[in-house]
Amino acid sequence: MDWASSFNAFFKDFKKESKLLSEETITLIKSHIEKNKLQEALSIIQNALRDIENAPLNIAVTGETGAGKSTFINALRGVGQEEEGAAATGVTETTMERKQYEHPKFPQVKIWDLPGIGSTNFLPQDYLKKMKFEEYDFFIIIAATRFKENDAKLAKAINDMKMKFYFVRTKTDVDLYSEQRGKPKTFNKENVLMKIRDDCSNNLKEVLSREPQIFLVSNFDVSDFDFPKLETTLLGELPAHKRHLFMLSLHSVTQATINLKRDSLKQKVFLEAIKAGALATIPLGGIIKDELENLDEIFKLYRSYFGLDDASLEKIAEDFNISVNEFKVHLQFPHLFTEDNDVPLEERLVKYIKHISSITGGPVATCIYFRKTYYLQNLFLDTAANDAIALLNKEALFEKKVGPYLSKPPDYWE
Repeated sequence: MDWASSFNAFFKDFKKESKLLSEETITLIKSHIEKNKLQEALSIIQNALRDIENAPLNIAVTGETGAGKSTFINALRGVGQEEEGAAATGVTETTMERKQYEHPKFPQVKIWDLPGIGSTNFLPQDYLKKMKFEEYDFFIIIAATRFKENDAKLAKAINDMKMKFYFVRTKTDVDLYSEQRGKPKTFNKENVLMKIRDDCSNNLKEVLSREPQIFLVSNFDVSDFDFPKLETTLLGELPAHKRHLFMLSLHSVTQATINLKRDSLKQKVFLEAIKAGALATIPLGGIIKDELENLDEIFKLYRSYFGLDDASLEKIAEDFNISVNEFKVHLQFPHLFTEDNDVPLEERLVKYIKHISSITGGPVATCIYFRKTYYLQNLFLDTAANDAIALLNKEALFEKKVGPYLSKPPDYWE
């Protein structure tokens, strides 16, 4: 196996917004592999995986009272307005302090609710210092109904401090509804959206030396308007090692998001498979057996990433007034580990890889173990991602039952 060319070719296939490693890191690893410095390459991979796993992400959300800031924070966290731990909505802002909200599944993702600058007596620069601007990876400025002078002042202050910010105009759905109801004969959706966007853009251009991106969103439907575009933009501009965490925290509500999430995880699987293959260069049957015994835990993680965990499925089943078991009949993942002859795939994998690792070492074991680990993890990923895509159209999904996902392993299992 030509590891250097395979490594380089693999990462070329992914878009920037889903790329797990920086171009500099990819080039460095490839260089070490070409020079047969495998330990150095492995060390960089291990460090990269550690950084990816431990990277914190701090998002600052600010805006005037009534702009929909709290509802936006809940949407970003995937938390319903009435769920425990949700940011309080529909209340008058009285606090002058920032408040932290963790993502329910990824506590490393912290969203900070900052009081609107109009509710403080601080000048924009003083406001940012008081709110500890240096701790955030980026700012999201929330506005609604009409553009306010404070929005522009804050955008300029953040821009002057060389910090990234994104301007989000909420309640777009409300504005469209009001316009259609008030002017049913002349209503034109695209014209209304353009008018809202131009109003925000023109006001911001007066205080900035560039034309900023404006994102029109509905806090109640994160698959509509510019919400998916906002997520993609954030992913493309985050440092590579923080991109993966933010990607996993996104909701699987569009096929594009699900595919980006799948791509990000496939890269992580690829790096972990290389690492596992390196460990298999000596007979380590016990370690490999332990890893394979964690198959169910790994798959549970992937299910959670794509919104297929038990708690999520129970909510969906409840909406359709059926039991979870009835619901699972229509999905692929419950059939993953059983073939037509009822021989569990997991049992075959444990027996086969344990046998290989006990009788051989060196390049043969490395290659075999890499391929098995990579295939298995990708099987998990594709199953979960395909089910998540199927769930985007639940009604159509219930029209047919899905049979066993894996009828036969690939040839190189034999």
